[in-house]
Amino acid sequence: MTRTHERAEDTCPLVYQCRLPLSTSTVNHLADLLRRHLKAIRSRWRALPPGRIAVIVLAVLRHDQRLADLAGGNNVSESTVRRWRDEVIELLAAQAPRLDRALKKIAKRGGEVVLIDGTLIRTQRRTGRADRRNYSGKHRSHGLHFLALTDERGRLIWISAARPGSTHDNTAARHDHILAHLRAAGLGALADLGFRGLDNDIRDPVIVTGFAATRTHKLTPGQKAANRVLTIGRAPVEHGFAHLKNWRILTKLRTDPARATHLLRALLVLTNLEVNR
Repeated sequence: MTRTHERAEDTCPLVYQCRLPLSTSTVNHLADLLRRHLKAIRSRWRALPPGRIAVIVLAVLRHDQRLADLAGGNNVSESTVRRWRDEVIELLAAQAPRLDRALKKIAKRGGEVVLIDGTLIRTQRRTGRADRRNYSGKHRSHGLHFLALTDERGRLIWISAARPGSTHDNTAARHDHILAHLRAAGLGALADLGFRGLDNDIRDPVIVTGFAATRTHKLTPGQKAANRVLTIGRAPVEHGFAHLKNWRILTKLRTDPARATHLLRALLVLTNLEVNR
């Protein structure tokens, strides 16, 4: 077999098709949002129409497609795709609800409780002091910590700012004044044992966390039954996180942590568009 450096006659750049498992309404919503933005900033020309840009950005977020691959398949530069991605994320993040407004909306609908939990979004390791701050001993991994609130059915209503992975759930909740916002809205919250100590009001608790056993104190049958009821009640919050993490860009974040908050809030808006369609 001889070696040759000659190219085949019919070679061309290879492009493959991939199905985007999202609804048409989500794509149209994003395209309309981009059209309004372009009109507001008086941008008369883009390399591709808003509909194509929306599909490209959704492919990046849903399938974690490499920017260079999408750029080559659409005859644009990698920096152009990156600029489109960042632009669309900013537009979507601006639509994410604030904590007080989200809680008031739940109360207005007749809701009585919300579900609260924290999660870790894994990231690449970083150098220097940021590496230790982003390490979560609980998950034994590097990442960013987020708090999220859902309604009783597990639909996401709010997500916090990104914090280092070593942040405790209680610390994040105190920083966001979760307890004060819940009292102002007249709502209660169901949480896991990681939020114990956040609400010390015994007579009229707002955040219910269940009972914890210690070495010297075992749970009574009544306390075990209460914990089971609480676990069933707060189970839908895991469904909310599952819908959010269907966006494969969150499998392992490679973006700047400073932009992670906008990314998560943009995905919150897209998740609600998909779930509530």
